[in-house]
Amino acid sequence: MSTYRQVLALPRVGRLLGSALLARLAGEMLSLALVLHVLAVSGSPALAGITMFAAYAPGVLLSPLAGAVLDRFGSVRAIAADQLASALLIGAIAVLATGPGDAVALVLLAALYSLTSPLSLAGIRTLMPRLVPDNALERANALDSGAYNLVEIAGPVLAGGLFALAGGQLTLVTIAVLYAGAWLLLITLPANAGRTAPAATDTGLVRSAAQGVRFVLGHPLLRALVLSYGLYQIAWGVLTVAVTTAAPDIAGLLWGLAGLGGMLGALLAGHHLRAGRERFAIVLGILISAVAAIPLIALGGTAGLVLGLMLLSFAAGPVNVGLLTLRQRRTDPAWLGRVLAVSISLNLVGHPIGSAIGGYLTAVSPMLAFTVAGIAAALGALLAWILVPRG
Repeated sequence: MSTYRQVLALPRVGRLLGSALLARLAGEMLSLALVLHVLAVSGSPALAGITMFAAYAPGVLLSPLAGAVLDRFGSVRAIAADQLASALLIGAIAVLATGPGDAVALVLLAALYSLTSPLSLAGIRTLMPRLVPDNALERANALDSGAYNLVEIAGPVLAGGLFALAGGQLTLVTIAVLYAGAWLLLITLPANAGRTAPAATDTGLVRSAAQGVRFVLGHPLLRALVLSYGLYQIAWGVLTVAVTTAAPDIAGLLWGLAGLGGMLGALLAGHHLRAGRERFAIVLGILISAVAAIPLIALGGTAGLVLGLMLLSFAAGPVNVGLLTLRQRRTDPAWLGRVLAVSISLNLVGHPIGSAIGGYLTAVSPMLAFTVAGIAAALGALLAWILVPRG
């Protein structure tokens, strides 16, 4: 399998990626639209922060249980359940949370939305290696990562523009419709699509989830990826705050360029990366990210920010494609749902930690924040080189 067109022509892959694209676009739009909606109806930044926390944190905590559900009931059913629940709950927010007295309902609905989110986050990447041959896995993951970068560019622009033109309610209804469209496209797949591994065990869901956590932390490769990629995500978390603070007037444009760079890097990595080279791609990509902090500091101004972010995001392509592919190839298919759900959630923890650190460091000195981001990425590359097994 040598081309992206051939991968998309595989039975069921195009529909899976199309469904994922619609759902991710909805999720990316929601990140901005929900904050704008809460501010519009309540005027409270504190409530906006609480709502965003409710929309994401509970799902991270329940991700091991979501992984057990994926392995027991299959990815298609689990992803479809999340997409349908998301459509209904976001629609409910649009209808019910329309005034300053609806704070409790708003936070509760946002928390319910977050509970099923890990099913899609890990489920799509659990299903992918079961639908494509092994020699096409890099290109399939590159398409997956590239689509993610694409919605990072389009989501905030669409959400902000629609909110300005039509208001929060219509924007949220549009997001609910996108989730519904993703669900309708996904349910055209057979419920047992790609289900090559045993879907159920004699253990309960909670025990199965605990087994997934122990499996990830006890596996040398998976543990190494959690540690190295976690440091890499801390670097990105620091930069999220530092870059936006350094150039608030053009932050949207800068992060849009970053999304474009990430998409190009992912597609190039998918075309050239082969089995056995994943470790090298991860180490090199994270190391380039560390070096990219230098133009951010040394050049300064808009030129330094653009150059550094484009280099950072382009290098993220090989890192993400290599990480996904290596993790999928080295995991027993019977454990894939639990492994991806747990490891993805552990990796995601690094970003909010980095954002918290970045907020403090940026207040002291933006240059200090950029430097610390570079150091965190360099340590991540070093850990990947030392800890990720060769071969």
